[in-house]
Amino acid sequence: MTAVPTPRARLLLVLAVLLTVLTPTAPALAGPPPAHPATAVPGEREAGASPYASPHGAQVLAVTRVADRQVDLSVRSQALGGRTVKVRLLTPDGWDPSDRHRHWPTFWLLHGCCGDYTSWTSRTDVAGIDSLRNVLVVMPEAGWNGWYSDWWNHGQGGDPAWETFHTVELRQLLERDWGAGGNRVVAGLSMGGQGALQYAARHPGMFRATAAYSGSAHPLLDDESVDRMMGFFAGQGNDPLRVWGDPVAQRRIWQAHDPFHLAKQLTSVPVYLSCGDGTTGPLDPPGRTSALEADFNRQDHALAAELERVGAKHVTTHFYGPGTHGWAYWERELHASLPMLLDALRVEG
Repeated sequence: MTAVPTPRARLLLVLAVLLTVLTPTAPALAGPPPAHPATAVPGEREAGASPYASPHGAQVLAVTRVADRQVDLSVRSQALGGRTVKVRLLTPDGWDPSDRHRHWPTFWLLHGCCGDYTSWTSRTDVAGIDSLRNVLVVMPEAGWNGWYSDWWNHGQGGDPAWETFHTVELRQLLERDWGAGGNRVVAGLSMGGQGALQYAARHPGMFRATAAYSGSAHPLLDDESVDRMMGFFAGQGNDPLRVWGDPVAQRRIWQAHDPFHLAKQLTSVPVYLSCGDGTTGPLDPPGRTSALEADFNRQDHALAAELERVGAKHVTTHFYGPGTHGWAYWERELHASLPMLLDALRVEG
């Protein structure tokens, strides 16, 4: 019998919805891509008779060059029920996807809850980092609160299947038609930090290194962490059970998406973990604190200890305090983690 969330959890659910709906999902754009994607110019271009399609149902319907070295792909995904979502590419110097003989080291950079595929380029200096000019940076849409997961949907599965979209459909599409190579690393913030850790763990060999900035690293840590996660999940049509189910009845599903319980799968992968303590720091406005960051700090400490216990030899941690859940810290930590990530890609920083 499926457990019913407690009144406390329901309250947290409502609060989470009110506090976290900060960035609306951008509307999908339609229209087939130009015949030569590298020549796309600002605005949608229409040309060609058929879209680029992967064997698993993903299709690029449109291409938009939004800024220097920034290209948005509008991708229709079967894993997402036929919906069209965006993927932003920060392209390397000399990138030409029509050259099928050249493939670039690929850095997957994942957004957090309530953000979208534009978050990293709009909120940080990632587009201006010189060491990334030889790397293809992939910033995919993941739903404002999708948790990088194929949703349980009360045992029915199906839409949305964000993990399948990213690790199967989009990966194959990018590697076939858009110059992405098989040499990959992954990083993310908050919800995306959890996504980066679980993708590296759940798909052995897919990513050479992973970094999580203020990531949810152990949502099953205790009742407080579980209630907080259920609060986030409530944003999905007020049904917190759709994503991973009930934390007791579907505990195996929760564990399968909890980086702490995936630690053994991360022993051979270089891992970078960073998180603040939730108190007002040097990059915060006066008086700002973050209970969410404090909770994630406890989770990240637990994961770091578990990685040490299971014998992981390539773990870098930066647990700082004071500091809250904010973009100024995530930009700083992106820079701090890049030497490790680029080394795994074998790209000189």
